[in-house]
Amino acid sequence: MEEHTERAPGASGTGLRAERTDAATEAFVAHRNLLFTVAYEMLGSAADAEDVLQETWLRWADVDQATVREPRAFLVRITTRQALTRLRTLSRRKESYVGPWLPEPLLTAPDVAEDIELADSVSMAMLLVLETLAPTERAVFVLREVFALGYDEIAQAVGKSAAAVRQIAHRSRAHVAARRPREIVSPAQADGVLAAFRQAVATGDLQRLLDMIAPDVVLLTDGGGVVRAALEPVVGAHPVAGVLLRIGTATMEPAQVNGHPALIVRTGGAVDTVLAVRMEGGLIAGLYAVRNPEKLSRIDRETAVAR
Repeated sequence: MEEHTERAPGASGTGLRAERTDAATEAFVAHRNLLFTVAYEMLGSAADAEDVLQETWLRWADVDQATVREPRAFLVRITTRQALTRLRTLSRRKESYVGPWLPEPLLTAPDVAEDIELADSVSMAMLLVLETLAPTERAVFVLREVFALGYDEIAQAVGKSAAAVRQIAHRSRAHVAARRPREIVSPAQADGVLAAFRQAVATGDLQRLLDMIAPDVVLLTDGGGVVRAALEPVVGAHPVAGVLLRIGTATMEPAQVNGHPALIVRTGGAVDTVLAVRMEGGLIAGLYAVRNPEKLSRIDRETAVAR
């Protein structure tokens, strides 16, 4: 937060200006975790979400606080507009991305998993579903379905009429419902499956591994063209099991990633891969292996998310 304050325009000016800056800082800090979560769910990138928060602060610090009735709504509006601008840039960048693109994984606190709606909204599987929405649809869905903002508030944030936002919300809700994970798995159940999975991979037990993954399981590996990774989805129990068994003697640590149990794979003590899973019918139906080093820089420290 000190970094933001140092950049605040006029922070060392007149007493009135200083009071305004103090009020701006207090409001920004109070809502920072919420703003980060809004930006992250829109972008799927913690690094880009942090950049959006910097841009939000710079604009917020110049606002006359006396004119703001609801700081939370005002800040969400700024954050959404900045995230939309960045999202359109990212969409063009992803077109040339090498191999599958996966969201940047976040190490999250255990209490995130207790908030089922929040955990679902930041899960790797859901973030991939949100990737299939157009930028404005994604913003409307996130603000309405995750953060329960009113249509008028969302309209101001995305620059549309309230009537248009209602239509976009209906369309995006139907789109996501048709693609979102169909089953909610308890943390205890997921922990149990991951423990067995970890043991099977560590011991090279092919049959045990096949028994816990779905016949049509899909493995996505994101190396970003920087490290070795499959350039296309790996589909089917036997092909996926073959890839997983190559992990071999690497260290696998259980962790809470994006609100769900996952594994952090280390080689030589360094993070090599973050492996998240999606379960259906008691079986692992999807695996998301993030290997791009640029997306692993935050995985050793918790990131706060909030609704």
